[in-house]
Amino acid sequence: MEFVKEQLVFTGEDSPWPTSCSVMGAFAEFERSLIQERQRQGIALAKQRGAYKGRKKTLTPERAAGLVQRAANGIPKSALANDYGISRETVYQYLRQAQLT
Repeated sequence: MEFVKEQLVFTGEDSPWPTSCSVMGAFAEFERSLIQERQRQGIALAKQRGAYKGRKKTLTPERAAGLVQRAANGIPKSALANDYGISRETVYQYLRQAQLT
């Protein structure tokens, strides 16, 4: 392992640094997994009590229906995105959602 800025070189044979680095990395990974697990638990509890509903929809149901109708009439997706002030990916999400219902 070499640190160019500090001009330090650790070969592993004469230094405990690589082992220490590995141990610190393992602890960091373990802590991150604990944080993610607590986050998942918190989201699940919030969903149970109805506090976690996700992001509010950009378009009202009426505007979304209009978007789907215009797309069915052959209007390009990029033009629809510009007209409604949303991204093309959001246009495609509304179209996929309309196909599911």
